[in-house]
Amino acid sequence: MSKLELAITKLAASQQEFLRAAEAISAAKWGQPPAAGAWSAAELVAHLCQVERGILGYADRVIRKTPLPVPFYRRFHFPLALVESRLIRRKAPAEPNPAALSCKETMLADLRAVREKTLAFLEETGQRDLAPYFWRHPFLGQLNFYDWFAFVAAHQVRHIGQMLEIAKNLPKDVANSQK
Repeated sequence: MSKLELAITKLAASQQEFLRAAEAISAAKWGQPPAAGAWSAAELVAHLCQVERGILGYADRVIRKTPLPVPFYRRFHFPLALVESRLIRRKAPAEPNPAALSCKETMLADLRAVREKTLAFLEETGQRDLAPYFWRHPFLGQLNFYDWFAFVAAHQVRHIGQMLEIAKNLPKDVANSQK
């Protein structure tokens, strides 16, 4: 399986699993954080959309130029499995944009639309080799663009666990729990 096919497969699987995890949170509790200082499901989805849009936008701009050479020794990076595992906690570089917060259905539709744009970009550039294009991740190191799209999937997998934690830690409705 090529790096492109692997990235596309991971993107599809992570999206499906994330949407399944999001089902555990009711529309009524979508914007409610489970604890003080914690993110709500809405903020989590806004964060995912923001990160994926940023990566996609950068890739779309950079591939219009000739790739800059990156020495072989600088191409090494930490494995993406570190992103999925959540062993190392990282603070998001930017808080989710409050203007991006909306109802559950709208936000999940936005998440799907962002992913469709990502997959369309990968399909449109499928005949090109994106491996020579690199961009430095602040923690992992230099990633080529195939690795960046695999990162998008790993990042979403990381947040599946967080979405499940949000669902588990939200206050339960007394009326619904007695049924």
